[in-house]
Amino acid sequence: MNDTEEVAPAVQSILAAARDRDGGSERLSVDARSLPEAFAAAEADGRIPVIAEVKPTSPTTDGTRDDDPVELAREMVDGGAAALSVLTEPDHFGGSTENLRQIREAVDVPVLRKDFVVREDQLDVVESDVVLLIARFVDDLSGLLDAAEARGFQALVEVHDGDELAEAVEAGASIVGVNNRDLAKLEVDLSTFESVAPAVPKDVVLVAESGVTTPEDVWRMREAGADGLLVGSAIMDGDVRTNTERFVKAEAHE
Repeated sequence: MNDTEEVAPAVQSILAAARDRDGGSERLSVDARSLPEAFAAAEADGRIPVIAEVKPTSPTTDGTRDDDPVELAREMVDGGAAALSVLTEPDHFGGSTENLRQIREAVDVPVLRKDFVVREDQLDVVESDVVLLIARFVDDLSGLLDAAEARGFQALVEVHDGDELAEAVEAGASIVGVNNRDLAKLEVDLSTFESVAPAVPKDVVLVAESGVTTPEDVWRMREAGADGLLVGSAIMDGDVRTNTERFVKAEAHE
């Protein structure tokens, strides 16, 4: 792992569980729906490209949400989400691979597998369109990225600072997410995205992650260069269709 000694205890626990989690027994081959094309379609339709996240719970939120995850996903798509993120980490986020399977069958937008994938065999657990690779927690980012793409996955490579961005670009990442949450302190600062975004190559699809809670935050991230935004708690907290609509219909800040 990279620098895992510096992360918060809650994240240490998540990583320990991830390292112990079994991988798949057979190599997957995925026919992925295109995330960049989904973003472009949303833009053409006058919507902000939003990845809405089906997140039952997390270490940074209070309580859990027990609604049918498939129905939540459908409501998000009906609200205009360009893509979905589905938690598959079971021990700390209440996610499951079965939720992802069912959701992907029920919707026609790209679905991101949100998990802590640290080994190649863990790619073979469940089919998705996009898989999250967190640069900080992967020993061989280039190798794991190549392994994901060889199976047909698109990879959203998550970074938090300039050094991690450089590593992601060097590894060949075509989709990069900048996490505004500092995993050492679990604090969120939207200026993180603003500081990292200028160094992202123009041909890389750029996603702002964490901390987007209001239309003003949407405007701020878009003005800083975000092609899309991943929104979790702010959509899950309440009526998910209404909340999704609020973010995808946010107009440019005057």
